[in-house]
Amino acid sequence: MKKRTDGLLFKFALIFSIFTAFALLSSGLATYFSQMKSYKAQCLYTVKKIGDYLEHLIQESGEDFIKYQEYYMKHFAEADIPYNFTEYLTAQREYERLLAQTQSPDDGENHTGFNSLSEEVRMAYFVYIHEYWLLTFENARKAFSLPYTYYLVPKENIYNMVYMIDGERSHKGFDGKKAMEGKYLYLGDEYHDDYDKYRVQWDTWFTGQKQNSFQVWNNDWGHTYAFYTPLIINGQKLGLIGTEIEVKDVNKAILQNTFVQTSAVGIVLVVCIGLMLFFINTRYIKKIIRLEANLQQYTREKNPDIASKIEAETSGKNEISSLYRQSAHLILEIENYIKNLFATAQKLKITQEQAEKMDVLANRDPLTGIRNKNAYDSEVRNIEWKMQDGFKEFGIVMIDLNFLKKINDTFGHEQGNVTIKKLSAITCKIFKNSPVFRIGGDEFVVIIEGEDFKNIEMRVLDFNMRIDGLSRNEDLEPWERVSAALGYALYDREVDSNVLNVFRRADKAMYARKKEMKAVRED
Repeated sequence: MKKRTDGLLFKFALIFSIFTAFALLSSGLATYFSQMKSYKAQCLYTVKKIGDYLEHLIQESGEDFIKYQEYYMKHFAEADIPYNFTEYLTAQREYERLLAQTQSPDDGENHTGFNSLSEEVRMAYFVYIHEYWLLTFENARKAFSLPYTYYLVPKENIYNMVYMIDGERSHKGFDGKKAMEGKYLYLGDEYHDDYDKYRVQWDTWFTGQKQNSFQVWNNDWGHTYAFYTPLIINGQKLGLIGTEIEVKDVNKAILQNTFVQTSAVGIVLVVCIGLMLFFINTRYIKKIIRLEANLQQYTREKNPDIASKIEAETSGKNEISSLYRQSAHLILEIENYIKNLFATAQKLKITQEQAEKMDVLANRDPLTGIRNKNAYDSEVRNIEWKMQDGFKEFGIVMIDLNFLKKINDTFGHEQGNVTIKKLSAITCKIFKNSPVFRIGGDEFVVIIEGEDFKNIEMRVLDFNMRIDGLSRNEDLEPWERVSAALGYALYDREVDSNVLNVFRRADKAMYARKKEMKAVRED
């Protein structure tokens, strides 16, 4: 019996180990030296562009931003700005309302500037402007997938930084008069930043010029690179725009380095594989080629006598000899079972096709292609099982097509079907993350979860706007002017004991919407 080192597995493993170690070492060195330069360059380019964008937005506001900053630094502690605001239009309207009252002809005053306004009006203006700019910074952060964007006002004499527009909202705490924890924003967050430790930040401020380097932060807020853009309006230096990017999220430079590494590995592997193939071909491949030829002959002729021919060429006890013997045995086994396997495969194919057809018939609406009442009942059972394990973030959207009977009676059922399919397409497009069901002739149900659940009000608004636009479009045929009422309800464990309760509340909301639209279903 020959030694184990004569086996193909051992020889291949030894060759591949040597070649792989050499390739990885070369690739690692190439990546290491290229990464140092490209990694930081990509980070710097990215955050520079975002800082430029925010700088441009602020500079467009001009003197209004200067006025806002001056008021902030004097009165931020007096301001009560809602912590959870998501839009600034409410604050803007309140400011405009108070301003209109102040400038009404009846009070006999002529207000000509911001400082001439009452403190109530100026505070309303401040709340509106701060909400606007905070949302602007937050939206920029989300759009560019950054961890932080903020605006600093330096106090250079004491090396303090005031976070005037803070990318991380904080709650205003107890103020000695009333407990408002969690209701209002905390403004005027101030930190002492030593110059020796934060040179990039302070050099940007003192010079009024962007620095070609990062301020590295590694603290409880994360490990980030920060870039600062000085804000200058009409020659006046006001503050610093801060944009940060997490080290671990910078992928573009890594991809470039990966390409370099892959190229280096490719060159090395070409050389190594060439040598390896020459060796394998000389010692082993020729035998495999003869075996392949015999197997191809069997494939063409289906002659079991080829097994005897393969067996006659077998010599030795290594892996290739074992492969010869197993191939000869396999040919004989195939002859015995090929017919049964073919018949079984045909039966399985027929069974699968029948199962797919039955599934379509059982769970799909033939007109719209979406799921039907049977599928809806199955999904309800599934949700109620999950409710037992604490599942609670779901809701029911009920949609009812208006005037279907009138369309069918006036224009025919084919045109009515066009209306149904059009409503189905609109519903599926808006609630693209949730299953949509047609449970009746003119009734649709959506079980909302995930993103649709979290953004239900936006989805409902989108639906109503599209339906309103279609129903008012005089250029469309009558059956194309889709009109539908939507109602929804979100699961509340204190109110709903099952999915049916949620469905009933959604159905009730839908009928209320129909009355509002003056489109009560015709008998």
